[in-house]
Amino acid sequence: MDGRGVDVVGLGVAESHGIRRGVVVNLETAVDSIKKAIEEAELMAGVEIDAVHMALCGPHIKGFNSRGVIAVAGKNREITREDVRRAIDAAKAVSLPTGREILHVLPQDFVVDEQDGIGAPVGMTGARLEVNVHIITGSQSSTQNIVACVNRAGIAVAETIVEQLAASESVLTDDEKELGVALVDIGGGTTDIAIYAVGLRTPVPDAEKIKRKCGCALSGMVDEDDTMEVASVGGRKPRLMARRILSEILQPRAEEIFHLVWDEIRRAGYERSLNSGIVLTGGGAILDGMPEIAEQIFDLPIRRGCPAGVGGLADHVNSPTFATGVGLVLYGHRNSASERAAAGGGALVRVAGRLRGLFREFF
Repeated sequence: MDGRGVDVVGLGVAESHGIRRGVVVNLETAVDSIKKAIEEAELMAGVEIDAVHMALCGPHIKGFNSRGVIAVAGKNREITREDVRRAIDAAKAVSLPTGREILHVLPQDFVVDEQDGIGAPVGMTGARLEVNVHIITGSQSSTQNIVACVNRAGIAVAETIVEQLAASESVLTDDEKELGVALVDIGGGTTDIAIYAVGLRTPVPDAEKIKRKCGCALSGMVDEDDTMEVASVGGRKPRLMARRILSEILQPRAEEIFHLVWDEIRRAGYERSLNSGIVLTGGGAILDGMPEIAEQIFDLPIRRGCPAGVGGLADHVNSPTFATGVGLVLYGHRNSASERAAAGGGALVRVAGRLRGLFREFF
């Protein structure tokens, strides 16, 4: 890794045992899964890992908008970085329910006196500075439990990032962010696999393998004569089934996911702002037919989001499955590069505090 970019030199993949929907449900098995992934990555890379950037997800993650207002302190009324910091501090000075903590404060835009829609106010002149922010919060206990799992695997957590933000680092372009885009990360935290298993009367691990190998979310794309071999329970012999049956199970679940996503987008009032459309990422985005169903429901441009902007083993991580992992690396590198520049090219300084990197983006 250097100041010019990031090379992927190793990766580790393990089944996510002990964690359900982003929350630890069995600490010991979660630690074992983390150890396995880390050891595999270390072996491939030929280096020891002592700290990680970690993605957070799950139903405990929530967000809301806030606004901060300050009087510009400078004698000449020129807005400084310190003014921006004070405005953001004012915006995040909100009362939170017991047991919740702020994970990210994302500045959306600034207002200088009566002029709104300003992206970078530093250097401008004004008497009053306002900032609109989006605050993302999470459960302290849920975050502490997942951090504890990583620590018990012998690794420190340098920083935690909400999963969608991490994935956006690797799959979204600046133009898409500027024009308006929705990132839909369909990962292992959904309940789809459990439903597939019930529908096919097959063990969950086998159902997942069948979904990946034979699954298509749009039944109209599957030939009526296509068949697949399905494992049975209780030691019974595998059965041959029509592949279209699997699609008829997957399609309603895919449609349900996208309808829920669309409901959330409309509830937030951004259904007409997504000029770049929707980007699907996460393991669920790999499924054949997903973009086609998304196009039918959203009536917007749809693409699969694969990680970009890295070298090295780029071909090995060129899949929506690795969007969050690659995004975490890019996020950490971007922040550490800013640290080195601020320190005059000195040694790598680890990120201290969740908000520092976010503040730098607007200075």
